[in-house]
Amino acid sequence: MSIFGCEAFDGHEQVVFCCDRDTGLQAIIAIHDTTLGPALGGCRFWPYPDEAQALEDVLRLSRGMTYKAAMARLPLGGGKSVILGDPQRTKSRELLLAFGEAVARLGGRYIVAEDVGTSAEDMAIVRRMTRHVAGLSGAGGAGDPGPTTALGVLYGIRAAVRHKLGRRSLKGCSVAVQGLGSVGYRLCQLLHGEGACLTVADIDRSRVERAVKELSATPSEPEAIIEVESDVFAPCALGAVLDDRTIPRLRAAIVAGSANNQLAEDRHGELLRRRGILYAPDYVINAGGLISVAREVLGHEGSGYDRERVLAEVAGIEEALQEVFDHAERDQVPTNVVADRTAEERLAAAAAAEVRLAQTASGWA
Repeated sequence: MSIFGCEAFDGHEQVVFCCDRDTGLQAIIAIHDTTLGPALGGCRFWPYPDEAQALEDVLRLSRGMTYKAAMARLPLGGGKSVILGDPQRTKSRELLLAFGEAVARLGGRYIVAEDVGTSAEDMAIVRRMTRHVAGLSGAGGAGDPGPTTALGVLYGIRAAVRHKLGRRSLKGCSVAVQGLGSVGYRLCQLLHGEGACLTVADIDRSRVERAVKELSATPSEPEAIIEVESDVFAPCALGAVLDDRTIPRLRAAIVAGSANNQLAEDRHGELLRRRGILYAPDYVINAGGLISVAREVLGHEGSGYDRERVLAEVAGIEEALQEVFDHAERDQVPTNVVADRTAEERLAAAAAAEVRLAQTASGWA
């Protein structure tokens, strides 16, 4: 299996394979880029079919975190980690402690937080082995980033609906939500509060039944949700949901959801554009959780975690997406291309400023 030649590698600064025989830990930590600051990203605990798929996932996710931080104007880099295994069967305190040791050995280049399959409680265990942990509960901690992520997605859907449909309210808008985990269900609650009409799907039938009962949602089968006629399709499960097979089946005017890496390949953004479907780039619309956790990390260096500041920055997702939409429409290019270029320009500017600073300090300039 080629690592440097893997398309998802994309010049990662560091990829660490972690193993602990006593606890059964098998993990990969990927640090994509630290131009803007230490890499911050969650730890995903997932039963990957094989190591190759785990590697590709962590590489794609960590790259997305770099771009997400750049677009949110945060002084942080991009990283991610995955633990291979079923969290319901193989997660243990000892395994999490061993993972914490692996994070500690990176000396602060990577800061871990929760993700799919891990929780704030798990991070508290990891914290016993390293201080480079965020998303903790209690005083000064951001806690579960899910609600803040969902709030940011709501703002993003508002921007997309206004831009594409010319509507300034979500009342009566039809939204098909794929995935009712902690973020997806919270998003449904927010959308319901705004008067949206929901169709929902999840592999866990009990979550669908809850949404039907509590939010008057219409149920759909997981495989069929992408074909539901709607104003907005909101992917809130795992990534790579938009590909050659699914894009032709879409019956929505907008794609805007919380899932990471929604495009199976970058070229699928162009396929959406050709179909006239407005795509809200995932790492822009779902940045709310990162903003929250980042302010926990950065707050430790100043006055502490500021919830009001976090909410104000999350509200800025609406404006950030509007700028992406306007730029894409003006230049007739896919929205994911605009977001990528913007993030890369900010990274390049930061790198150039760092070089100038080093030259000045050394007397070269």
